Amino acid sequence: MRKTTAAACGATALVLGLSGCGASFEGSGSKDAASAEQLAMHADDPWDAVVQIDPVKKCDTPLRDGVYTGTGKAMAGNVTVTLLVDDNRITCLETAQDGETQSVGGFEAVRDGTFAKMIEAAQGSDIDTVSGATITTAGVKQAVDNALAQAADVPADQAKSGN
Repeated sequence: MRKTTAAACGATALVLGLSGCGASFEGSGSKDAASAEQLAMHADDPWDAVVQIDPVKKCDTPLRDGVYTGTGKAMAGNVTVTLLVDDNRITCLETAQDGETQSVGGFEAVRDGTFAKMIEAAQGSDIDTVSGATITTAGVKQAVDNALAQAADVPADQAKSGN
């Protein structure tokens, strides 16, 4: 009887101990790329935020009409922003990057136009940080400030403050 009880207790302990080692997602034995993909299918898209652009809003700082290109330092390279200024209204013609990691916030926000929409909505560099792209967002802000400094004909560090 003791051997049976000991065997039953041992088997129960083994079953309970191994139950914590099971897969946490259907069809996967670990939290690998497939599991991340499964999670992503059910998670909100962090780059899918709607950006409202006011078609009559203009930049607060007086700017000269023209096309201006600015550059900023991103996570793994440079970000370039090309802006059209017309009657003190900013239109983002292009955002480009070199060296950013594909499928990471900064790369995606440049590629899908999120940064361009944010620049136009803000009519300047006062944009929200993109999730997963803090340093790239800072580079975009720097590039916008650089381009607007050319339009304002003042140094980049003074263009943002309006001095």
